[in-house]
Amino acid sequence: MRVLRQCVGLPQRDEALALNIAPRRYAWLREVALCLDETPWVVARSVAPLAQLKGQRLERLGERSLGSWLFRQPDVVRGPLEVTTHAPLFAGVSGIQDDSVWGRRSVFYHGCKHGCQQGSLSLLVQEFFLPAMADDLGLPSR
Repeated sequence: MRVLRQCVGLPQRDEALALNIAPRRYAWLREVALCLDETPWVVARSVAPLAQLKGQRLERLGERSLGSWLFRQPDVVRGPLEVTTHAPLFAGVSGIQDDSVWGRRSVFYHGCKHGCQQGSLSLLVQEFFLPAMADDLGLPSR
């Protein structure tokens, strides 16, 4: 795994809608590439509203996967899985255009023991499968 970018910034409009926040609200953004032999197969973008992070220390993940933190949380609830061909522009990854990659995304809710409400963390996780993966696996192109 290679971290492409991790910063505070503004989510894209569709990301803000998925998280049920105003589009101009700051969020923690993390982009990573999952590689085979240095070739990116999957790029992932995670978005969490900055106001909800409250000491989660996700910025300290470094090269560890977000899943290593996420699936250790006892009270995580995963929302519905969505399929998309709309990929955001990723730092340091070329050749990604809308409709050129398939992706999936879902919102994870942390702190939902008594129903997801104020005080819980919403975290949008998006993964996009690059053409190199299909090529390396010998899958037909669409």
